[in-house]
Amino acid sequence: MINEYIQSNQQRFLDELFELLRIPSVSADSRHKDDVRHAAEYLVKKLKDAGADTVELCETAGHPIVYGEKIIDTSLPTILVYGHYDVQPADPINLWTSPPFEPVVKDGDIYARGSCDDKGQVYMHIKAFEAMMKLNQLSCNVKFMIEGEEEVGSDNLGTFVKENKNKLKADVILISDTSIISLDTPSITVGLRGLSYMEVEVTGPNRDLHSGVYGGAVANPINILSMMIASMHDENEHITIPGFYDKVTELSAAEREEMNKAPFNLDEYKKELDIADLCGEKGYTTLERTGIRPTLDCNGIWGGYAGEGAKTVLPSKAFAKISMRLVPNQNNREITELFTKHFESLAPKSVKVKVTALHGGEPAVTPTDSRAFEAASSAFKEVWGTTPIPTRDGGSIPIVSLFKKELRLDTVLMGFGLDSDAIHSPNEHYGIKNFLMGIETIVSFYKHYSAK
Repeated sequence: MINEYIQSNQQRFLDELFELLRIPSVSADSRHKDDVRHAAEYLVKKLKDAGADTVELCETAGHPIVYGEKIIDTSLPTILVYGHYDVQPADPINLWTSPPFEPVVKDGDIYARGSCDDKGQVYMHIKAFEAMMKLNQLSCNVKFMIEGEEEVGSDNLGTFVKENKNKLKADVILISDTSIISLDTPSITVGLRGLSYMEVEVTGPNRDLHSGVYGGAVANPINILSMMIASMHDENEHITIPGFYDKVTELSAAEREEMNKAPFNLDEYKKELDIADLCGEKGYTTLERTGIRPTLDCNGIWGGYAGEGAKTVLPSKAFAKISMRLVPNQNNREITELFTKHFESLAPKSVKVKVTALHGGEPAVTPTDSRAFEAASSAFKEVWGTTPIPTRDGGSIPIVSLFKKELRLDTVLMGFGLDSDAIHSPNEHYGIKNFLMGIETIVSFYKHYSAK
């Protein structure tokens, strides 16, 4: 019956999602402040249309949080659904094969910024809720909390959660903001890395200089910044910050062996990325490097002249954005302090250094022996025909640890994207089949969770 409802309403579901995807709700860009609010208001309307009794646009010091609920019986369990409606900037625009905020379907995939992360995935939950309401199959209470600042660190979510613990009271949190291994091999994420994100500034002379007149006599901030960043890995791609690995949890040989049983083809991985070889910490497999090991990466670097043609300038300043993915037992504030101290120590006297912490979050591991995980596993098996594999995701969803700390609730990370969906990159896309099967699987989760 659910499957029939989804199929008969498929085009409407997609049309509604496309409307949401057309809204450029880029939380990092203040020029899109009104667009972010527009996306929130759109979700308020769709939650009401789906059958929620209470729907609110909750103001914060930043972008608003959409809250909605349907309480059918206070004696029944309550599922709290979390998601986000803000998206990453679309830059570089010139690398998109179609406009980032005008969704198009190619080869069964929806191409648009936010199609997978996270508008497409959060909208599955609203449509699953609608289907259960229309068919009178909602078997437990449901609450929605959909924020507009996930892509910029969820700065105001913590305050909202702390101030609304009674409103958010539930039995489990359900999030679809992760991926599966493939359409043939579904998986459930049980581990997430934390994040420490910095911006660094290196200043040399008090103004840009002529590189012929001053070159060779005055320090070039871009050259020095490049050397400082390069020095933060050794020849084995091991991070050189003193104390960085002190609290890293080492998995046992048996745990690592189990983790590497997940389907993975190295040649296909390289082919899909168009690279000749991989690069990573010596002694670990690709699955381990992206799931259980911490990292340090330069996410952007700029300074001097980058326009058309030539300008022989020795720049006054150079900048970079640097992120570190963290694993269980690492703390983002401690890592930020270690990074800052080490980075400042690398600078020669010929330059000045400034380090600014932008945002961060803690790593998280979710239980695999809970009622909710069993319900998620049963739902995948019912809809996909095979038992999902528990995996650790290389990305970060800092609010998972926040929910555990403030609400004392475990989270089920039941995502439906693919690693190849190009989230945060040009040509982000999301499979229509993933979208529709995701709706059906979410409905099945409610059924199995309420029956436990």
